[in-house]
Amino acid sequence: MNQYVALIRGINVGGKNAVSMTRLKEVLLATGFENVSSYINSGNIIFESQVTDLAKLVAKFEGILLDDFAVTTRVAVLSAQELHESFVNAPSWWGKDPGSKHNALFVIAPADAHDIEREVGESKPEYEKIAMHNHVIFWSAPLITFSRTRWSKIVGTRAYDKITIRNFNTTKKLVDLTK
Repeated sequence: MNQYVALIRGINVGGKNAVSMTRLKEVLLATGFENVSSYINSGNIIFESQVTDLAKLVAKFEGILLDDFAVTTRVAVLSAQELHESFVNAPSWWGKDPGSKHNALFVIAPADAHDIEREVGESKPEYEKIAMHNHVIFWSAPLITFSRTRWSKIVGTRAYDKITIRNFNTTKKLVDLTK
């Protein structure tokens, strides 16, 4: 059995795309997923499956969200192993400075991290730092100059539709909750 993390994009935000995590877990269990759990209400699902094809897992999740919740959204699925590997390879500065915002941008297939970087453009090193590992972009920016960063302006762009964002604490907790 393989363990995975599904990161559902844009649900339960400001009353839009409401998805009950309790109901979603019930539906996932009824459709063959095993050991399903969720973390907070923003669409973080840990599960096990014998299926190894990530595209099939994504399609299954997106289909369930549409059919059972009438929500059309994108889902990033990665193995627990890939999550751990990316977290271990995060840059040393990520998550360290309490005066900075630290996010993990999970790239939704078929896009890749380099596609996103090209679309957003080079970071502004005087205001922000980015690093990539596999399908994760690690980004940090001081709160005081946050609005000057290039990557804070990703919202509303084509690149934004190809990622789902989790902060450092949520990412670390997901790592801790997986094997």
